[in-house]
Amino acid sequence: MTKISKAACIGGGVIGGGWIARFLLAGIDVDVFDPHPEAGRIVGEVIANAEKAYAMLTGAPLPPRGRLRFCPTLAEAVTDADWIQESVPERLDLKRRVLTEIDATACPDALIGSSTSGLLPTDLQRDMTHPERLFVAHPYNPVYLLPLVEIVGGAKTSPATIQAAMERLPPIGMKGVHIAKEIEAFVGDRLLEALWREALWLIHDDICTVETLDDVIRYSFGLRWAQMGLFQTYRIAGGEAGMRHFLAQFGPCLAWPWTKLTDVVDLDDALIEKIGRQSDEQADGLSIRALERIRDENLVGILQALKGGDGGKGWGAGKLLKDFEQSLWAEGGGAPQSFDPSKPLRLVETKVSPAWVDYNGHMTEHRYLQVFGDTSDALLRLIGVDLAYVEAGQSYYTVESHIRHLGEAKLGQAIHSTCRILSVDEKRLHLFHTLCDTATGEPLATAEQMLLHVDSKAGKATPAPVAVLDKVKAIASAHAALALPEGAGRYVGQKR
Repeated sequence: MTKISKAACIGGGVIGGGWIARFLLAGIDVDVFDPHPEAGRIVGEVIANAEKAYAMLTGAPLPPRGRLRFCPTLAEAVTDADWIQESVPERLDLKRRVLTEIDATACPDALIGSSTSGLLPTDLQRDMTHPERLFVAHPYNPVYLLPLVEIVGGAKTSPATIQAAMERLPPIGMKGVHIAKEIEAFVGDRLLEALWREALWLIHDDICTVETLDDVIRYSFGLRWAQMGLFQTYRIAGGEAGMRHFLAQFGPCLAWPWTKLTDVVDLDDALIEKIGRQSDEQADGLSIRALERIRDENLVGILQALKGGDGGKGWGAGKLLKDFEQSLWAEGGGAPQSFDPSKPLRLVETKVSPAWVDYNGHMTEHRYLQVFGDTSDALLRLIGVDLAYVEAGQSYYTVESHIRHLGEAKLGQAIHSTCRILSVDEKRLHLFHTLCDTATGEPLATAEQMLLHVDSKAGKATPAPVAVLDKVKAIASAHAALALPEGAGRYVGQKR
C-alpha cells in the first residue's frame, strides 16, 4: 500500500485536531499551522483522547507515534509534506485564500485535501496554479475513530489525484469513498441535513424533547445503521422478497403529508433557547471532553463488536478495523529492532485504559493476561514468528500460564513488561514475564508461560524451523547467565 510519509495540517480545531491525531497514531510526522493562541492546548487534548481510545480499540502494535511540530508560518508547515489537509473555518473566501497559499508553497507532487463539509472543490480550486491536485477529503468527527472520508474532485482535479488519495487512506485505518459528481454537502451531510431539519421541527412543535429524539435514534435504527447502513437495512425489512417488496409496500407512504423536509424551521431565539436548555439538561453537567471520552468508548465498543461479525471475518467498519490491525501486526508496530540480550527484553509499553479497569479503578484480571500475551507475541515477532509465519500455518501456542499479582495497576498508569527466556528446545519455549510500573520500576505481576510450536493445519506439535530456533536460542543463551527470576517455578498455593 502507498503510504503518507509526512503530513501537514492547516487548522487544528475539532476536525483538524482529529486529522493530526489520526496521522500521529499511524506513525506519521505532522507539521501544523494554526494561529489560534490556544492551538497547542486544543490539539494536545484531542491527541490525549485519541490515545485513550486507541488503547481500547486495538491490541495490535501501533507504530512509534509520529513527531508533532507547530510551525510559525503556513509555508514552513507544508514544506516536504506529501499530504496536506486544510481544516480552516467553513468560509469560501478563507478556504480559497489558504488553499491558494498552500498551492504556491507545497511540493509539486503533494496532495492537497480540504476538510470542507459542503463547499464545491471547483470553487475552492479557482485561483490555484496547480488545481489538479486539490480534492475534498471530508471526514467525520471524531476523525481518529470514524474511518470514512468522502473524496470529491473538482472540475480540474486529475483522476490520478483521486486514485492517489484513495490509496493513501487504508494504511492509516480509513476508508475513502469516491463521490462521482461534486454536489453541495456531498452525500453524508445531505442525509444528515434531512434528518436534522425534521428533528428541528419535532422540537419546535413540542412533539418530543432533544433527549427523547436522541433516544429514538440511539436505541433503534442508529444501531442498525452502524453496521448495515440504510438500503441493506431496508432490504432485510422486505423479508424474503427483498428490496423490491419493501419498495412496493412502503414506497407509497413517501407521498403522504408527514414530512417537513421542504419547509425550513425558523430558528428564532425562542427555539434556540429551548433546544439549548434541553441539551444542557441532557448533558447533566458533563463537560465536552467528558462527553467526547464517553462517545469514544461507545464507538470503540461498536467497532470491536463489528470486528467479530460475520463469523469472525468482520463486518462493515469492523472489517476495516480488522484489516488495519492485520497491517499493523504485519509491520510489527513499535517492536524494538535492536535489544540487549544480556537482560530481560522490554517489549510492551502501554497505559491502563478506562476499558481495562473494574469498579475499584484497578486493572481487571484478564487484562494482565492480555498484556502478558502481547509480550509473548512481541517476542515471537522478534524471532520471526510474525503474521506471515502464522498465515503460512505454523505458530507457537500458549499451553500453560501462571500469573502472580504483586501490586495494583490503576487507571491511567504507565506500565511496561519484560520477557526472560528460561529455556527452549525444538518444540517448547519457556518464558517468564514481569509487568512493571514504568514510573517506579516496581513489579506489579509476573507470568510464567510454556509455549508449544504447532503446525495449525496438521493440528499437532512440530519442531520449529532452524531459522526461528537460531534466533530464540541466541537470546536464551544470553539470558542463561542471568539469575533465576524470583517466582520462577512457583505453583498456586505455594508458600513464600
